[in-house]
Amino acid sequence: MMDFGQAEFRQTPEQSAEGQMIERLGTSITSEYNAIHCYEVLMNEARTETEKRQIAEIRNDEVRHYHTFSALYHQLTGRTYSAHQTEMCPNTYPEGLRHAIESEQNAVDFYLESGDEAHNPHVRSIYYRIAKDEQQHAVWFLYFYTLNKF
Repeated sequence: MMDFGQAEFRQTPEQSAEGQMIERLGTSITSEYNAIHCYEVLMNEARTETEKRQIAEIRNDEVRHYHTFSALYHQLTGRTYSAHQTEMCPNTYPEGLRHAIESEQNAVDFYLESGDEAHNPHVRSIYYRIAKDEQQHAVWFLYFYTLNKF
């Protein structure tokens, strides 16, 4: 009978933390990918040129975030993460704005938690910076939602 010592199959805390961070990066990439697609739709439904311009700027931020997370994922794994759309975009402009507010706020929470869990100061800094951007996006979407609600 072969002896399979448990120690051979246990991950060190560093390996476990790195695996969790890689998983979080995958989730982050997918989140940004979904936002890029949905904000394109939202931008085309915007009611004013001002809203359209601001949503375009937000979308450009999401593209930058997507590339930042993708590059970080590649640095840590040597692989390219294959993102795909995992959620449908709402059908109406007000629903799209509401969805964007919720998505941005959820991203802020997730990115702050990810930054808190990151052992690498560079990774932590990236997550905190992007969380700030997402919070700003949520404020813009809330503003547009309020304007279009009345």
